[in-house]
Amino acid sequence: MIDFLLILVGILLAVTVGAAVEYYRQLHRVQREYEKAREAVESIVLSFNRQLNYEAKKLELVAYKMEAVYSKSDRSLSRVEEVGKKVQTLDEKVGAVLEDREKVLTRLDEIDKKTCDAVASQETLAAKIATIEEQTRQFPAIPELKVEAAIPIKREKALAPLTETELSVLEMLAREGTKTAPEIKDKIKLSREHTARLMKNLYEEGYLERDPGKIPFKYSVKKEMEKLLKKTESEMT
Repeated sequence: MIDFLLILVGILLAVTVGAAVEYYRQLHRVQREYEKAREAVESIVLSFNRQLNYEAKKLELVAYKMEAVYSKSDRSLSRVEEVGKKVQTLDEKVGAVLEDREKVLTRLDEIDKKTCDAVASQETLAAKIATIEEQTRQFPAIPELKVEAAIPIKREKALAPLTETELSVLEMLAREGTKTAPEIKDKIKLSREHTARLMKNLYEEGYLERDPGKIPFKYSVKKEMEKLLKKTESEMT
């Protein structure tokens, strides 16, 4: 009986030792699996953290760009408002200029009409002067006394349309003789354009003669006007 118990105890002991060894083996294998699983989880967590950090940086960059865009939008909006104000101011100025332009055009029309009337009057006077000169040529035998008495009347009719500058040019030419427009300009102290226009008007109105054979033209007072001017000057002295 004792031997049976010893055998049974030995068997139980062997089974226990075998079970313990197997349990140790299983425990060791589970520990290795745990270590592998932990390493895999750590690797996954590390990779996830890296990816998360990368995405966080991308979000920060996007946020920075959005902030820059928003700032630029604010500046652009401010510039648009400034441009709008400038455009409004410019529009007001253009409106004022257009109003002034209408006034100027109206004034120019009035001046043009008056100029046309003045030119017509001058042409009429020039025609009358030519008629008077023709009549004067037809009566050469009139006594000197009568001619002298008629001179103030002729001067009043012939020279009334002239300005003081035009009259001074005629008197200078009658006194000093033929001159070109540049020489006359130096005498009367006017611009070249003003002097050329003045001489052209006097020529077209019949007060002057012009030598077209030379450039610049040489102007001289017509003989009738020269006599008229000289006689008038002698009367005034």
